[in-house]
Amino acid sequence: MSAQDQALCPSLPKTPDGHGLSAALTLLFAIAVGVIVTNLFAPQTLVGAIGASFGLPEAASGLVAMAPLLGYAAGLLLLVPLADLVENRALVLRMLSCAILTAALVAFAPGLPALLILMAALGAACSAIQILVPIAAGMVSPARRGAVIGDVMSGLMAGILLARPLASLIADAWGWRAFFAVSAGAMALLTLVLAGNLPRRQPQARTSYPSLLASLWHLLRQEQVLRRRALSAALVMASFSLIWTVVALRLVQPPFLLGQRGIALFALAGAGGALATPFFGRFGDRGWTRPATLTSHLLMLAALALLGWAGTSDHLAMPVALAGLVLGIILLDIGVVGDQTLGRRAVNLLQPEARARLNGLFVGIFFLGGALGSALAGLSWAWSGWLGSCAAAAVFGLAALVVGYRE
Repeated sequence: MSAQDQALCPSLPKTPDGHGLSAALTLLFAIAVGVIVTNLFAPQTLVGAIGASFGLPEAASGLVAMAPLLGYAAGLLLLVPLADLVENRALVLRMLSCAILTAALVAFAPGLPALLILMAALGAACSAIQILVPIAAGMVSPARRGAVIGDVMSGLMAGILLARPLASLIADAWGWRAFFAVSAGAMALLTLVLAGNLPRRQPQARTSYPSLLASLWHLLRQEQVLRRRALSAALVMASFSLIWTVVALRLVQPPFLLGQRGIALFALAGAGGALATPFFGRFGDRGWTRPATLTSHLLMLAALALLGWAGTSDHLAMPVALAGLVLGIILLDIGVVGDQTLGRRAVNLLQPEARARLNGLFVGIFFLGGALGSALAGLSWAWSGWLGSCAAAAVFGLAALVVGYRE
C-alpha cells in the first residue's frame, strides 16, 4: 500500500485475536441493528395506509418505501465514512439521537413533502447500523469473522423481516403514525443501553473528511470483490424491495382480502428466512462462498416463480394460494439473506483499516438497488399487477445470478 493510500486508510487499534467480542456483546449488536433497521422497511407494509392518509395514487406509492432507503444510502456514503475519522461510540450515539428525533417528527408529519423529507433523514441517521457491524467484525480474528457477521446479521435480517408485521399490528391498533412514535421510544431505550455497553473504537486519523469521501471512488476502483458483491447485492435488494412493497397491495385483494392484522401475520411467517443467516456466514468461513451465492440466487428465482403462480392462479383454493405465497416469501428471504451475508463477509475481509468506508460503499450501493426496487414497485403494480411485478423482480434476480456466476 502506498503512503497516500495509508494516509487515506487510517489504522485501527488491534483487538485480542478471537477474544474481543463476548456472546453478550454479540447479542447486543444483533438486537441493536435489528431495532434500528425496522425504520427502513416498515414503510413497505404501510404504503397503503400512508397513501390513503395523504391521497397518494397507487403509481406513486413506492415513494413512501423509497424515501428511507434513499436516505439510508446517502447516510452510508456521507456519514459512515466518519467512522474512519472520529471515535465510533460517540458517532453511533449521536446518529441514534438524530434517528430518535426524526422518527418522532415523522409521527406528526403534516403533509406528504414533509413526510418524505423526514423519512429520508430518518434513513440517513439509521446508517449507524453500518458502523456497528464493522465494530463487531473488527473485534474478532478473520477466521471467526464470517460467523460473527452472520450472528449480527441475523439480528439485522430479523429486524428487516419483523418490521412489517410489527408495523402492521401497530397500524391496525393505533394507525400508521403510532409505529414511528413506538420506534422513537425503542431507539431511545436502545441508545441508553448502548451508551453503557458499547466499546470505544478510536481510529488513528491521518486525513480529512473530504479526503475520506474522495477515497471512496479510489476504494471502489481498487477492490473488484467490492464491485461485484455490491452489484449482486443491489440487484438482489431491488428484487426483494419490489416484492415486499407490492405484496401488501396484493394481499388486500380477492381472494385473500387480508387486513393489517392478516398482513402482519403473513410478514411474520416470512421472517423465518432470517434463521438462515448464521449458516451462510459459516458457509463462507468454510470456503463455499461461490456455490452458496449461486444457490441463493437460484432459490430467489424459484421463489419468484412460486409467488407469481400462487398469486394469480384461479384454480387454487384461497388457503392453498396463501400457503404458496408464504412459502415463496420465505424462500425469497432465505435467498436474499444468503447473498447479503456472504457479500458482507467478503467485503469485511478486504482492508481492515478502511472497513467503515468499504461497508458504507457496499451497503450504500445495495440500498440504492432497494430504493430502485421500491420506486418501481408502484409503477409495475399499476401497469401489470402482481404477475408483472414478480416478473420484474425475477429480471433483477436473473441479473444477480449472472453476476454471481461470473465471479
